[in-house]
Amino acid sequence: MSTVSVVIPCYKYGHFLTDCVRSVLDEQEGPDVRVLIIDDASPDDSAETAHKLAASDPRIEVRVHERNKGHIATYNEGLLEWADGDYVTLLSADDRLVPGALVRAAALLDAHPEAGFAYGRPLRFQHGGPLPKARTRGTGSVVYPGQWWLERRFREATGCITSPEVVVRTSLQREVGGYDPALPHAGDIEMWMRLASHADVGYVKGADQAFYRVHGGNMSTVDFGGQLDDLRQRLIAYESVLDKCAGRIPDAERLSAAVHTRLARFALRRAYRAYDRGRTDAVPVDELVAFARECLPGFAALPEYRALRLRQRVGAKAMPYLQPLVLSAVAERGREWLWWESWKRRGI
Repeated sequence: MSTVSVVIPCYKYGHFLTDCVRSVLDEQEGPDVRVLIIDDASPDDSAETAHKLAASDPRIEVRVHERNKGHIATYNEGLLEWADGDYVTLLSADDRLVPGALVRAAALLDAHPEAGFAYGRPLRFQHGGPLPKARTRGTGSVVYPGQWWLERRFREATGCITSPEVVVRTSLQREVGGYDPALPHAGDIEMWMRLASHADVGYVKGADQAFYRVHGGNMSTVDFGGQLDDLRQRLIAYESVLDKCAGRIPDAERLSAAVHTRLARFALRRAYRAYDRGRTDAVPVDELVAFARECLPGFAALPEYRALRLRQRVGAKAMPYLQPLVLSAVAERGREWLWWESWKRRGI
């Protein structure tokens, strides 16, 4: 029987903690599960709630920090120092697992020793509302070559994982290491990519694997001002992977160019959408353009930059009202260009 170590970091999430723990211990028949709750010096009753849960179930351990160490140090304490099962998963106290999630992930990893971690589809739900109906019957699994999965991340320049839906092979987690303290906001995707540079990646098909709770205190919430920081963190994350895993990533120069181009396009898209939405007072347009220039010296040739320049000529005040006309004109010019190219190819 596979053993799974579940690390539950908690900071001011005591009111979510019971629901989270019960989703691990009462709804995961099959693997041998142990839970560690780490309270990071919460000022509320989180530690008291954790101790009450531990008193009711011998599978639960509790650690309480005397002073706040921050989420990265807390994560790594559980993943690298405590976890000793075959597999390990990190589950924030405000999230919960779908029934049978650990069974499905452990079965995939048992059957495919070449896979370093397994994930599946997460379900988002609004706090205070009902849980969405989850699919609990899987339709199989697929194992992606690690290099293929890694290259796709560089081409898309964004993550495909929320976090609570991932189960990692503990031996690989220790070999590769945990979250990077230099990446407080993009440490997850950076770590997944490091893992993929060492092993293949499993995906659970058909079934949902975790519930991600949406509420006002989510750490992943990014406001307009934080969008630039998000892009910067992502750039550092991808460059970090290229540096740490240089010997394991073939054609690193090509992947670096791909992610720099993609991030530049993201920045310019956010800049021009600020004009469409009348949010130029809240969105750091100039800083986003500077970031695009930093990523890609030839950024001015990108279609997103041309779209931004068009909106700047129209003006921030007029653009939200004229947007339908502007976009219609742009689309018409695009159709004319395609017709002209077709006409030239026919040699008329």
